[in-house]
Amino acid sequence: MELFRQVRGTMEAYHMTEKGGHIVAAVSGGADSACLLRVLKSLSGPMDFTLEALHVNHGLRGAEADRDEEFTRRLCGELSVPFQAVRADVRACGKEWGLSEEEAGRKVRYEALRKLAAERRAEREASLGPDAPPCVIATAHHRDDSAETVLHNLFRGSGLKGLGGIRPVSGEIIRPLIQTSRSEIEAWMEENGFPWCEDSTNGDTDYTRNRIRNQILPLAAGVNSQAAANIVRAGSFIAQADEYLETQAADLCARHCFRDGESVGIPPWAISGEPPILRAYAIRHMLRLAGCPLRDVGAVHLEAAASLLGGQAGKRTEFPGGYGAWNGYEAFFVGPKPEIKEEPALPRLRISVFPLEKGMEIPKNQYTKWFDYDKMKDVPFLRFRQTGDYFELPGGGKKSLKAYMIDEKIPRGLRDRIPVLAEKSHVIWMIGYRISEYYKVTAQTKQIMEVTVDGGKE
Repeated sequence: MELFRQVRGTMEAYHMTEKGGHIVAAVSGGADSACLLRVLKSLSGPMDFTLEALHVNHGLRGAEADRDEEFTRRLCGELSVPFQAVRADVRACGKEWGLSEEEAGRKVRYEALRKLAAERRAEREASLGPDAPPCVIATAHHRDDSAETVLHNLFRGSGLKGLGGIRPVSGEIIRPLIQTSRSEIEAWMEENGFPWCEDSTNGDTDYTRNRIRNQILPLAAGVNSQAAANIVRAGSFIAQADEYLETQAADLCARHCFRDGESVGIPPWAISGEPPILRAYAIRHMLRLAGCPLRDVGAVHLEAAASLLGGQAGKRTEFPGGYGAWNGYEAFFVGPKPEIKEEPALPRLRISVFPLEKGMEIPKNQYTKWFDYDKMKDVPFLRFRQTGDYFELPGGGKKSLKAYMIDEKIPRGLRDRIPVLAEKSHVIWMIGYRISEYYKVTAQTKQIMEVTVDGGKE
């Protein structure tokens, strides 16, 4: 009865189900999931929930996989638990998705579980209304699985989120055995004479988790018999720190982030002064807002992105899943990787200087302009826009080039490709658009600087 009390205590502490709720249990036929199904069946009465089981046959182990499916079917029959089986070709799925068999199997399982849970949820809402008690998915992850996850994520360079281990509740997923060890599960099954199926691949050290389970954790237990429990305890502290930093990052982004199409941006000053760990969390939150799949985004990716902050415009780095981070002229962005376009080329100009004589007419050609040469204090340069560029307006006021482009509704993707002739930050001519009032030819002008775009049309 000790195991029942422990599991019930875990379920109640983390509010895993409600009275009248429904649980879809993932059952492979192994010791962990067979134990989970038996315990949930015993608790379904006193805790007032309904239960069914789903088994996924991955099609990887031939007759052994069929044996596991049949065992699970018989176990559900013995316990009077509704049973469903799903068959999938995980090897083919892995090739199609570009995933390992281990990763593809996980994806297939969770897709099947979520599909069934969604169906049950819809049925219950149709019969009981929108306030029907929730339908959740139970998996058989236990304390040792959480310790393995902490180590696995540590070795692959994860941040705090991965080092927090397996959460007792993740959205619709509940893990009633998460505070129970593998040895406690197997001891309980053996004491009660309950059978289970052994997966022959559990000893296959080609799988990373198996190497951690069968080689690394036993060595750690030789140093301290409570090593796994201590790893999980440390993970719980890390998970609390992770949740706090997530909250801080979400608040920071809510105050300063903005959307630009599919990308999410933030002014560098709003994030550069924060502690490095909060910068990384803010970038991760921005990625989430931009729709980036975060499963394979590790600390090394976030550090690379954070190193861009305050740097040169155009610098970029990449994340898994086809996303990236880059510096704009006035903001830091994350989002789907933009198309790498050919760098725009500056046009060739023909420039001549001559005195203004009576009777001369200012040309009305869009690509030939006259300017008051006597007002030039420095050598004008042809370039693309820079931060701080401005025009002078009639009456002597100033307007930033950025504001002018926005007011003229010039597409954002075009703004960095329009050449400007400028004297330091003072834009003489935004080619193809307008010139600064300051350099216009007047009655007082003595010398003309004529500028023609080579190849420009009327």
